[in-house]
Amino acid sequence: MGVGKTTFIKAICEALGVKETITSPTFAIVNEYKNEDGKPIFHFDFYRIKNLDEVYDFGYEDYFYSGNLCFIEWPELVETLLPDDVVKVQITVGDNEERLISIK
Repeated sequence: MGVGKTTFIKAICEALGVKETITSPTFAIVNEYKNEDGKPIFHFDFYRIKNLDEVYDFGYEDYFYSGNLCFIEWPELVETLLPDDVVKVQITVGDNEERLISIK
């Protein structure tokens, strides 16, 4: 917690032309933004889910397989549902409080 996940996603969305306020969807689970071309970008926060049934209930497939960008905070909680072509970004805090980013 507090490593900068939302800040990282916000920076990417702003670079893609999102004009809406970008916040973590901690309670809503998903926020939708529009890029400069009007295409949707989905931002998930799965921190509060209790089980995968909650993810099935809101129709995750419609988002994950829509062809639109999906940014996911706490993806390890839904690991088995993620598409094969995901790009994993891990942010950690270094000894001097700097943020270290690894991409897999």
